[in-house]
Amino acid sequence: MALNEVNRPVRKVFTTRAGGVSLSPYRSFNLGDHVGDDPAAVATNRARLAESIGLPERNLVWMEQVHSNTVTVVDAPRENPVPATDALVTTSRRLALAVLVADCVPVLLSDHHNGVVAAVHAGRMGARNGIVERTVAQMVELGAEAARIHVLMGAAASGKNYEVPKAMADDVESRLPGSRTRTSQGTWGIDVRAGLIRQLLSLGVTAIDSDPRCTIADEDFFSYRREGKTGRQAGLVWLP
Repeated sequence: MALNEVNRPVRKVFTTRAGGVSLSPYRSFNLGDHVGDDPAAVATNRARLAESIGLPERNLVWMEQVHSNTVTVVDAPRENPVPATDALVTTSRRLALAVLVADCVPVLLSDHHNGVVAAVHAGRMGARNGIVERTVAQMVELGAEAARIHVLMGAAASGKNYEVPKAMADDVESRLPGSRTRTSQGTWGIDVRAGLIRQLLSLGVTAIDSDPRCTIADEDFFSYRREGKTGRQAGLVWLP
């Protein structure tokens, strides 16, 4: 059964690396068209994704992600990825907002009571510079209420495996409190999801779910840190 045939007020979907046609090192369900994969394979994977969620492929809106804190409101399908942005917000129905990741945090937000959804690419720099906070603010501007927003974060690099220099951990902590941590090796690390949860709670967003899986450790996911040259999985959110 296609997902749009289920009577739910909002849809949130994450993919893994399984189920596509891409060859190594993008094997197999790579959805990123900017990582060097065969364009025909990516096109086939994206068409397969659209079919599986029950939406026309043109209704999937992608981003040209640049690790910014730029938030863009969209209200119609786009022929090309939305340029230079790392968050999409919409009030339009049957418009699936897509985020691509391979260690960064994919964040899907929704206030289905007021009909506002968003997809965010929250990497270290974007999270540090307030991409999620700015997205919540944009949602509220479009009619959402913080207390009604539900957040779902997908698999991402975990603090126990995301090792960084101490200066970098301190810098991110100064802008995203709760993100600095120690890795399983005892070195300094960053847990972006932990920092985002604290930030969201401070904004009055309390309905938060987070997939605990680590993309660096779990080979069901693409991981730039583990593999370097690799594909991208996706998160999608839409109002049916």
